[in-house]
Amino acid sequence: MIVLDSSFLIAYHNTRDVHHESANQVMTELVAGRWGRALLLEYVFVEVATVLLVRRGLRVAARVTAALLASREIDFVPYSELFLDAFRTFRDQGDGMLSFTDAAIVTVSRRDGGSFVATFDADFTGIDGVTVVPA
Repeated sequence: MIVLDSSFLIAYHNTRDVHHESANQVMTELVAGRWGRALLLEYVFVEVATVLLVRRGLRVAARVTAALLASREIDFVPYSELFLDAFRTFRDQGDGMLSFTDAAIVTVSRRDGGSFVATFDADFTGIDGVTVVPA
């Protein structure tokens, strides 16, 4: 399993992003099934929609988010039922600086004994139960 972060999805959908080529390579491997199913958390979906709306406009944001929801390789994870677990991860992170959305990603990653996270966010580096892709 691989959990998708907004930094990865935005880089993949923005050819001008400095991480676009790396994101494109990871997406190719994801579609080929390297990590099994990809998970798209509700919070990440909201971040992607908002960032793309601000940076690229409604047309691009709507097209990308519709494609994410329709993707056969990605399972959408509504987060309401896992909210309290995400809150505990956020609250108990010690000196960390994980956003609430990032804490939710860590929670889901750890839920099944650890998994991969597609991200360019350095805040995930060194967190138990998380393997960052691309490394």
